This record gives sequence, C-alpha cells and structure tokens, in this order.
Amino acid sequence: MEKLLLKKFISEKVALPEREWEEIQLIFKPLQIKTGTLLLAEGKICRHLYFLNSGLLRWFFWRDGLDRTKYFLYENYVFTAIQSFSNQTPATENIEALEDCDLLAAHYDDADRLYDQCPAWRRFVRQLIQEVQVYTEEILTEFQTETAEARYRRLLAEEPELVRRVPLKHLASYLGIAPESLSRIRKMASRT
Repeated sequence: MEKLLLKKFISEKVALPEREWEEIQLIFKPLQIKTGTLLLAEGKICRHLYFLNSGLLRWFFWRDGLDRTKYFLYENYVFTAIQSFSNQTPATENIEALEDCDLLAAHYDDADRLYDQCPAWRRFVRQLIQEVQVYTEEILTEFQTETAEARYRRLLAEEPELVRRVPLKHLASYLGIAPESLSRIRKMASRT
C-alpha cells in the first residue's frame, strides 16, 4: 500500500511499464519521522530522494538569527534538497516535519544508478525538475511583484489546506512578514 501512491504519482507524469516500476519501487524504503524532526539539517549532505505519503514538511534556513521559510510540502510528492542531493554537497537549508510524516526514501546511489538504467525513471526525474523550475520562477515573480497581502490571498485561494495546517509563524515567515502583520492581513481577508 505504501508504495502504491508513489506508483500513481509517477504514472501521472510519465508512462510507466510494470517492469520498470518493479525496478523503481525496489530502491524506496519506508521511513517515519515525528513532528519537529529535522529530515535534513543545514551543512549536512542530502543523500536521499523522498516520497511523502502523508504529513507536512517545511524548508527553511537561518539568516540574521531568524528562520526563514522557503516553502512547504504536503503528501503525495517526490522531493529532495535538490542542490545538495544533485551535487552531493552540504545543504544550505533545513527540512523539518511540521506533522508526523510517512515517507519513502531512496538513496542517492540507487536513484543515480536507476537514472542510467531505467528510461521511465529518467523521464520522470526530468519532468520533476522542470516542474520545480517552473514553480520556483512563479514564486520568485510573486515575491517581486505582489504584496504580502496579495500573496496570502493567492495562497488562501490556491492552497487552503496548507493555510489551515501550517502554524501562523511559519506562514508569516514564508510570506516575508511578521506574524502580527499576517494576523492583520487575515482579519482584513476574512471581512471581504
């Protein structure tokens, strides 16, 4: 059961012959982490690619004594700290569980070997990288062109489940504002 969601996720992105799925699923091992656990810490090398079956994660980094949230991820997605994982260099970010998480983890060596041997996996990884690039460009554009209030309203419209599940202080950090400012924005948004 735990790998069926991964199979569905990959199959929605690329054609996945059963023979290749058998190879792919072998490299993923179950992993559970509790709320508050760092899946990855700044300065450590990310050695795994993950699939999040259930739970909620936050990417953040420390600057000027404050933790700054980059983004969130909830169930049914493949992820990693892409720069650290791809280059096998120390991470510049942390990945924290905001809820108990049920994951599947594939070691770098296994994922890399599979990339060379399995066409469906190669197409899937390429597709995933393109999606992440597009998402990153969209977020960058939003931060350069929209106010924090507009970003919050967009997040509320597009990701209401995320807004409901993420603590206020982390949402504020993600939006680049103080928690008090987000409280004011939320009050104004609830009136309209």
